[in-house]
Amino acid sequence: MSPQISLSILNPPDTANEEARHRFLLRFGYALAVMLILGLTLYGFDYYFLEVALRPFSPKHLMLKPTGLVGLWLGILGAGIFLGIFLYPIRKRWEWLRRQGNSRHWLDFHVLMGLAAPFVIAFHSAFKFRGMAGMAFWIMSAVALSGVAGRYIYGQIPRSLNAAELSLKEAQEFLAQLAAQLTKQEIVPAALLTPIFALPTESEVESESSLGALWSLVAVDLEQTFHIARLRRHAAGRWVLMATLGGLLVTANSELERVIDLAREQASLSKRILFLSRSQQVFHLWHVVHKPFSYSFAVLAGIHILVAMLFGVR
Repeated sequence: MSPQISLSILNPPDTANEEARHRFLLRFGYALAVMLILGLTLYGFDYYFLEVALRPFSPKHLMLKPTGLVGLWLGILGAGIFLGIFLYPIRKRWEWLRRQGNSRHWLDFHVLMGLAAPFVIAFHSAFKFRGMAGMAFWIMSAVALSGVAGRYIYGQIPRSLNAAELSLKEAQEFLAQLAAQLTKQEIVPAALLTPIFALPTESEVESESSLGALWSLVAVDLEQTFHIARLRRHAAGRWVLMATLGGLLVTANSELERVIDLAREQASLSKRILFLSRSQQVFHLWHVVHKPFSYSFAVLAGIHILVAMLFGVR
C-alpha cells in the first residue's frame, strides 16, 4: 500500500475539507476573542485600575461603565454568548439540531464561548464583582476552567473503538514505510522515534484511581511533546532552536513533519485505546461536577439579566 493510499484512508477528502473549514473558523473565533480582549485592555487600562470612587471622574466612565455605550454592548454580547453556550446541551435533546454538523465541532465552539464569556462579562461589569452578578461571574469562571478539562478528557475517548483500531493499523503501516525511507536517508534514527510510543502498562492504568489516570494522560501527552521536540532538534539541526522554539513548533521539513504527524497519531490512538475505560469513568465524574455549576450559573445570570432589564443598573 502506498503512502498516498494510506493518507486517503486516514483522511478522506470530504472529511479533510470539513476539518480544514472547522479549524479555520475555530481559529478565527479565537482570534476575534483575543483581539476584543486586547483592544478593551489597551483602551480601558487606566480606567479599570482606578478606584471605584474615582471612576465617575474619568472621561471614559460614560463609555466603560456597565450601562455605558461599550459596557452595555458587552452585556448584550455576553448574553448572546450565554445563549450560545447552552445550545450545545440543548442540541443533545433537539433532533433537528443533532442533525446539524459534527458533535465534536459543536463542542469546540462551546468551549470557545465558555472561555470568552468570563472575559466579556468581566469587562461588561468593569471588574466590579458584587452581589449576585459577582457570584454568577465566579461560578462562570469555574465552569470555564472545568470545561477546558472536560474537552481534554472528551478528546481521549475514541468515538468508535473499531474505527480507532482501523486508523491505528493504517497509521502503523504508513509510519513503517516512512520510517524505512527516512532510515535510509539517515534523517530520523529509530531510537528517537521509540520514546514517542512509550506508554504505561495496562495493569498500571487499571490500578490507578480516576484522577490518577487523568494525570497519567496529561503526563503522557507532555512527555510526547518533549520527545517530538527532541526529534525535531536532532533532524533539523541547531537552527531549529530559534525558528521553532526548541522544536516545539513545526519545521519546514515536510518529510520530517509527515513522520511526526503519523507518529503522534499512532501514539495518540494507542493511548486512547489503553485509557478508554478510565477516560470514560473520568468523563462521567466530570459531568457530575460540571452540570450543577452550569445550571447554577444559568439561573444567576438569568436573574441578573431580568433585574437589569426591569430596573436598570447604574
